[in-house]
Amino acid sequence: MNTGSAVRAVLRELNARSDRTRLAGMARYGINTSKALGATIPDLRAIAKAIGRDHELAIGLWDTEVHEARILAGMIDDPAAVTEEQMDAWAQDFDSWDVCDQVCANLFERTRFAFRKALEWSSADEEFVKRAGFVLMARSAVRNKDAADREFEVFLPIIRAESGDDRNQVKKSVSWALRQIGKRSPELNAKAIATAKKLRASDSRASRWVASDALRELTSEAVQKRLANL
Repeated sequence: MNTGSAVRAVLRELNARSDRTRLAGMARYGINTSKALGATIPDLRAIAKAIGRDHELAIGLWDTEVHEARILAGMIDDPAAVTEEQMDAWAQDFDSWDVCDQVCANLFERTRFAFRKALEWSSADEEFVKRAGFVLMARSAVRNKDAADREFEVFLPIIRAESGDDRNQVKKSVSWALRQIGKRSPELNAKAIATAKKLRASDSRASRWVASDALRELTSEAVQKRLANL
């Protein structure tokens, strides 16, 4: 089956599994449903499992601009085949937080460019490109368990510098990155808490929100107990 035929077959499967009555609920969670079908993430995972890795099909699905097809593209693409140019192009296409987060989690964080793009995108003007930078920081902090703390410590000044962005999808991702970095080790926890305390003293309302959100978790009994047992 050629790529075009495969794309059409997948779209038929997506339509068969979709329910347009879900769109209103998705919209209430801030998801852009203008090109959505109403398929669930479990549905997409089931389709992805049946397909396996397929870089060319992933590209074809992305080009359809269908919301769920783009999430599915991130699930089936081969991280080893992904280029920086593809990552930049897809990031520019992000128009909803769920597509951004799913593609980062299922694909981008598994590429050899993840740290570089986290640094690069964190200062982007576009809301969802910038969010992607901080999502990659957060996801990499969880995924790369054997990485040295210093690889994540370099993100802390960036978090501090960019915390004043009051766009909802950005500030939530900044907090997410700070919290995940601060849960890696006792040393990073102390440095993340220190960063958050500096933000708490900021004139920026967004920075203060990030500080409050992060400190609530980073200083919690559960996190402190887990770190003490590392």
